[in-house]
Amino acid sequence: MILSRLHVRVTRRSPASAALRDAATRALASAGLFRGLHGGASSEHGREPAGPLTLYRKLVSQGKLTHDSYQENVASELDNLLSRLQRYEMEMEDYHDKLYFWENSREKERRRLLVEEAEDKQRGGVWIDERRGFLDKLVARRRRGSIEPGVGKWVSYLNREKKLDTLVGHRPVAPVAPKGLYLYGNVGSGKTMLMDMFYGATEGVIKHRRRFHFHEAMLEIHDHMHDVWKRRDDDKSIHSSAFSWISSLPFDTKIKEWLIGEEKYKQQTQEKHILLAVADKFLVDRQANKTGASILCFDEIQTIDVFAVVALSGILSRLLSTGTVLVATSNKAPEDLNQDGMQRDIFLELLSKLDESCNEILVGTEKDYRRLIPTEGSTEVHYFWPATSDARSMYEAMWHDITDQSGENIVSVTIPVMFGRSIEIPQSCNGVARFDFEYLCGRPVGAADYIAIARNYHTIFISEIPAMSMKIRDKARRFITLIDELYNHHCRLICLAASSIDDLFQGTEEGPLFDLESFQFETESEGTKLRRDVLAEGNAGSGPSTTGLVAILSGQEEMFAFRRAISRLIEMQTPLYLERVLAVHPSFRRPGLARNNRPAVPQPAPAV
Repeated sequence: MILSRLHVRVTRRSPASAALRDAATRALASAGLFRGLHGGASSEHGREPAGPLTLYRKLVSQGKLTHDSYQENVASELDNLLSRLQRYEMEMEDYHDKLYFWENSREKERRRLLVEEAEDKQRGGVWIDERRGFLDKLVARRRRGSIEPGVGKWVSYLNREKKLDTLVGHRPVAPVAPKGLYLYGNVGSGKTMLMDMFYGATEGVIKHRRRFHFHEAMLEIHDHMHDVWKRRDDDKSIHSSAFSWISSLPFDTKIKEWLIGEEKYKQQTQEKHILLAVADKFLVDRQANKTGASILCFDEIQTIDVFAVVALSGILSRLLSTGTVLVATSNKAPEDLNQDGMQRDIFLELLSKLDESCNEILVGTEKDYRRLIPTEGSTEVHYFWPATSDARSMYEAMWHDITDQSGENIVSVTIPVMFGRSIEIPQSCNGVARFDFEYLCGRPVGAADYIAIARNYHTIFISEIPAMSMKIRDKARRFITLIDELYNHHCRLICLAASSIDDLFQGTEEGPLFDLESFQFETESEGTKLRRDVLAEGNAGSGPSTTGLVAILSGQEEMFAFRRAISRLIEMQTPLYLERVLAVHPSFRRPGLARNNRPAVPQPAPAV
């Protein structure tokens, strides 16, 4: 086994390894295995990518996967969904063409009505009031003063909308979307693998498609919220581009100010709920491209805090209501996602929408198939333990071997992170980066930093990884987030650790990782308060249920996350995963990056 102690010799590679790498690439391309995941499938030769069921059966027949009836059933359901999506795509293209025409017509009519109202006000200000008596003017002023501020704009807005419905007609009706899938099951049951097979097969079929992991989705939601707030601040100016059409109209300054006020009120009404505005930008900028269907693949749906419950409920409900097809994975059935009862009413609305829009499928195997992926033919170790002098020598030899192949210098660089931040990479060399555990997990960094690293580097070296205990619980949580992001971005990982993968989270002499006497499950949003205390105060909705509180106090969510991290670390050592690094990682999919100029990634021998 790859994970056994140091009994496999690491062979230093020569330039001839490039030929082996190219041969492995050609073999991978000809087999079509996982080539289509995250785009770029088989379009090189003008062929559509294989469907999930075909790909799954091919992997089984080649000995890459072990057959499982649950997995095959899911692959079949995903295949059926893919075939329905082909027709749905055409229906949505037609719908968006009609919607585009309707929206433009409605906007033209709305502005025409506004201009007519402005002309009446301009005329009224010039000569109608002059013919009124003093008493009429006084009564009119008093009437205006008795109206609650904002009510006039609200009534005008509603009357205008009713007129537009009569003049332009109601919004076109979207075609009925095919039901998506919600896959749930144990660690290593194949949920993510099957979802990725489906996602790869949608290339060329669906124009608007995104694949998110939970951490990445939450960060993007925050980013979009920031953009919406910033745009609102920018649009407060009279010189905003949103009001440019008003500046050329032949009206007095006061009338133009009234028009701008009406425009601002319309924007505020339409963007009153920020999550709806965020949802409209979350999957695709419909202002840039209004045609086609939308697919959202969402890995590891969780509701770890109040923000996650509210954000996911608002955004997923909006996307599903506007025709997006959802394929999601989770370790829990939908009704079990929120066992502590946070924002219960909002959560129940999400459950209702998921039930309406998705078929739930239990991937019911109890096996962790990542442990069963064949490793025959592998000649490399990527996880070195324990951290003896021999292990360090082999770890250093692999670092020098891989960086020497690139032909570039090892440098320190700084890369951008979301929200205008940046992170320094101490040692970087042509898509390869090196860190120690404390640098990545012992500082206040998080998912945004790990995503930036994963997107920029296909090979990551991490040394000095300790066995985890209660004493470094926060570091353990960061390490799990790091593994999630490296796995989701298909990075190659080389580790130097104090213990085997299976023993990483078993605790040390300093104490176990799950110590109920001193359980401190804290999150960024809860500051220094205990999570159970926050819930008990009622700050998270109606308060926790007994079952939810027991789940929190027993560290159930963390235990699952630890098991997932172990499972993923094991898979990241297998030939099948390492083949996918070259096929899928963003470094190798950037435009203009010719195959013969790709960064060096030594390939394992093909599994037999």
